[in-house]
Amino acid sequence: MNPTRILLFAGGNLGNWAVQEVRENDWLVGVDRGALFLIRSGLVPKLSIGDFDSVSTEEMAEIERHSMHVSSCDPVMKDLTDTEMALTWAIEQQPEEIVLLGVLGSRFDHMLANVHLLNKALQTGTNCLILDETNEIRLIDRHSTIKQDHFDHISLLPFTPEVTGITLTGFLYPLKDATLRIGDTLGISNLLTEQTGTITIQTGKLLVVKSKD
Repeated sequence: MNPTRILLFAGGNLGNWAVQEVRENDWLVGVDRGALFLIRSGLVPKLSIGDFDSVSTEEMAEIERHSMHVSSCDPVMKDLTDTEMALTWAIEQQPEEIVLLGVLGSRFDHMLANVHLLNKALQTGTNCLILDETNEIRLIDRHSTIKQDHFDHISLLPFTPEVTGITLTGFLYPLKDATLRIGDTLGISNLLTEQTGTITIQTGKLLVVKSKD
């Protein structure tokens, strides 16, 4: 049976907030040091995956003891990041949703690459989002409904060179059939004025970033 949700825990910014995101029947995947975070939080990874270059020999043994499955690779002779390997596996399981946690950290190159991984999921029709304590990031290419929650701000950033036909309803700053191009900041820091808002686009792909201070 296909899982409803798969949560990928990478080695970036993680804390108790991430543990609280876990629901019953979620499949948990530990990516490199994220596997150790899961285990030491009292959770069992269905899969621990990566080159594990950020853990010690003793920590690796701990991961192997407490994971249902382990998939390791050489830290040098590989073409994909650990997170992309984990996401590829997760997409193959055909869940309803994939949540990436711990993928926003101090390495800007890895952080930006992880945001780009949302496109890999979108191309397969898989609902995928990045989540941390202050941000939720999605990539859309058509209609999307946004609900009021603990994230105050909603920003729209073009992922493709041009996004056309952008129409917003339920927002403080509405748009109708607007166009955003790479480098435009018009879509930054909008607010919902209703319990739900809608975003519709005609062409292109749009990053939707919900955030709080």
